[in-house]
Amino acid sequence: MNRDPSNPALACTAPRSLTAADIPQAMHLKNAAGWNQTAQDWLLLQELEPGGGFAVEEGGELASTATVITYGQELAWIGMVLTAPHLQRRGHAGRVVSRAIEYALERGVARIGLDATEMGFKLYQRFGFEPRGLVERWERPAYASCVAPVLLEPWTPDPVLDMEAFGANRGRLLRALARSESASVPEGGGFAMGRPGSAAVYFGPCVAKTASAANLLLRWFLGRHPSEPVCWDLLDSNSEALLLAREYGFHPARRLTRMMRIARLAQLPEPDKSLVFATAGLELG
Repeated sequence: MNRDPSNPALACTAPRSLTAADIPQAMHLKNAAGWNQTAQDWLLLQELEPGGGFAVEEGGELASTATVITYGQELAWIGMVLTAPHLQRRGHAGRVVSRAIEYALERGVARIGLDATEMGFKLYQRFGFEPRGLVERWERPAYASCVAPVLLEPWTPDPVLDMEAFGANRGRLLRALARSESASVPEGGGFAMGRPGSAAVYFGPCVAKTASAANLLLRWFLGRHPSEPVCWDLLDSNSEALLLAREYGFHPARRLTRMMRIARLAQLPEPDKSLVFATAGLELG
């Protein structure tokens, strides 16, 4: 078919796989949205879910993206839903989200989740997603109050604790994230990880049995990054996490709605949100 660039309906391609070659253009979409992910984050998603990235083009230009990561058959998580600003309101996001949902259903997952911006909320509702709570991005400026370094051992896997907190097996993800930086508190009290970002270093995930354990893990991370801005995604239902964020000079920057679509009926454990002091990232759940 001969495409006419003046006609978006003709110039738009069907959703295709997102590849490593797309990352430079995908980073342009991410930067235009003001998000914090790096090229390494895109590569991590492709490493963990080789077939889970999707793209739509218009006139030979990357127009929209979406990614999916699956956690066994318990959960699939959709993220990185981005559209070039000058190509919005042409249905591109709907096309990649529809393909991402199709991919998740093909893998037989019981639930599909995502964190929705205000712009995307109504789109996801049309696809059957329902609100399950709020996620807030909190930020701490560079050169905020000094935090004395805390020495902790590297992350020790605790699949039982993490399953209780997350509700699905994300061992592959945690092992990959631990390559950057990680720590565990003694006697199985919890763990935290961190990684670079394009605008701020990212604290998360953090799972802890008590606020004091989470405090220790946060001090460990802040002590390692005394002169860098830090961001942190919190579940608004964890009041102790919100108190810690305020105590250490963080301020709320963005609010998203955590949404879920039930794909099939299954007896699944309900995650214990009180254990979640930081999520793994808006694109990871």
